Amino acid sequence: MMNRVMSIAVTAGLMASTLTAFAAETTDRPDNTPPEGWTALFNGEDLTGWQGLVGNPKTRAKMSPAELQEKQKKADELAAKHWVVEDGAIVYVGGSHDNLCTVKDYGDFELVADWRVTAKSDDSGIYLRGTPQVQIWGRPCGSGGLFNNKKNPSEPLVAADREPGEWNRFYIKMVGDKVTVKLNDKLVVDNVTMENYWERDKPIYPTGPIELQAHGGRLSFKNIYVRELPRE
Repeated sequence: MMNRVMSIAVTAGLMASTLTAFAAETTDRPDNTPPEGWTALFNGEDLTGWQGLVGNPKTRAKMSPAELQEKQKKADELAAKHWVVEDGAIVYVGGSHDNLCTVKDYGDFELVADWRVTAKSDDSGIYLRGTPQVQIWGRPCGSGGLFNNKKNPSEPLVAADREPGEWNRFYIKMVGDKVTVKLNDKLVVDNVTMENYWERDKPIYPTGPIELQAHGGRLSFKNIYVRELPRE
């Protein structure tokens, strides 16, 4: 137990210094303007760099290029009806459970994303490498946990959500199959293995898209920044 407490303390200390520096660099910046060394995944104006979701990593791998292209066209048309840009934010307006995903795939990275829910939003989150998910919802345990884990921890260490209608901030670090999450500057996931939801007998995929998932009421995202990490 003592080692676990020390691990959490060390992780929290390192992340706190990273996020303090990040916050200082973004204090006077307009929304959706990344600090040095980070890349904005959302430009604040349109959905450039994003597309509708086609299947999942397992089913996509079996599609021919022609089949994938055709399904991507339909997915983009559907996404345009349910994911819009309003007041400098990506907003899910309801009506479909299809995810919005990055066109680019990512391996190891740090990710920052601000999000805001309505009182009716539930069972939403951010997929990492196309895999569900860092959770967003209104349950008492709070958001940020790796909900679909079965063998490894799935719930957050603490509840750190703000009230519906207020903006929250995720800091997510993914290296290999390990994920660390801070929500509103509080450590909620400490270097936990993220399991492969699509193929339980395999480790998580080495690369994949970052996806925004929403169920229920309106859900908004802004200030989505990524910093890719080199692999050894």
